[in-house]
Amino acid sequence: MTYDQLLERVRYEGVYPTRERAAEVVHHVLAALGRQLTGDERFDLAQRLPVEAALTLSAQIPDTEHLTGWGFVKDLAARTGATPATARWDTGAVLAVFACLAGPDLLARILRRLPGGYALLFGQAELRQPQPAA
Repeated sequence: MTYDQLLERVRYEGVYPTRERAAEVVHHVLAALGRQLTGDERFDLAQRLPVEAALTLSAQIPDTEHLTGWGFVKDLAARTGATPATARWDTGAVLAVFACLAGPDLLARILRRLPGGYALLFGQAELRQPQPAA
């Protein structure tokens, strides 16, 4: 997939009025994901993205604090000046496209590496093992 094709898919998913708005959203969400994702999963995802997107993801220094899915959305909202609802929408539009690019195996590895709450952001069911009774 080319970067232009990626932007068109995100534009369609997010119902954004312009390609420029889609590009802005992709940049913000990728930068935020780059601050959370580490290890081989980060490298493998970058390899499946168009070069422009891979550079944005890879240029980020991972945070020492790992955010939950909701924390990710709140952090994105704070950094971009958006409402949490808009940040959630933007995140879903971008990560749904990335889920397709990653494929099921890599996506499963990414979700295992990240704290809870990210599966829904990637458009997947959040399945958890039942916790034993205390």
